[in-house]
Amino acid sequence: MALNSSYLITTKNLESFFNSLITAKAPEAFTQKVLESLEFKSTNDRLYISLLKGLGFLDPNGVPTERYYKFLDQSQSKQVLAEAIREAYSDLFAVNIKANELSVQDVKNKFRTLTQGKNSDKVLGLMANTFTALVAYAEWGATTKKGDEKKEKKAEVPTEQPKEPVVKSEDTEDEEVGVKLPKTQLHYNIQLHLPESRDPAVYDVLFKSLKRHLF
Repeated sequence: MALNSSYLITTKNLESFFNSLITAKAPEAFTQKVLESLEFKSTNDRLYISLLKGLGFLDPNGVPTERYYKFLDQSQSKQVLAEAIREAYSDLFAVNIKANELSVQDVKNKFRTLTQGKNSDKVLGLMANTFTALVAYAEWGATTKKGDEKKEKKAEVPTEQPKEPVVKSEDTEDEEVGVKLPKTQLHYNIQLHLPESRDPAVYDVLFKSLKRHLF
């Protein structure tokens, strides 16, 4: 846990300062001379070096850290700063996980509690102003805190549509069981007992009657 105690006397140039870091070449060691080369020459500007150390951009000797180099990548600069703020002010985020949304006065009150009244009201105010200015420059939407629980998206269950009843024909049922039965065909076997007669006319009458009734 940690609570960065570094602060700026004024934060009006904070955005310009970070923009200057992004466009400038990383130095071997971030000294007062480097600061002045970035056109930050007032005595108040020297506090930027302490701020960078507090955020983990510089080691105690002023040498740029891996975080400093990541910050130079403009596609992730503000996300890197947000991560640095969470780490440098982890005590504050432990009290309120949405500390980046607090007002200056609320941050000041939290700092008063966390420092157990060791700092003056003026210093607490400067610390709070510095924190909120850093928060305003950083980008929080794309930042995730280490150890945060991953939110699982609930899978949408598609609504099952009612199935229309299927009317099966006899042929369909036969195909499903793998056997196709032949269609029913009727055959008629008609036996005709003819009377004994030598008169052809008798047979002609019988066959004509048979043709008329069966065909």
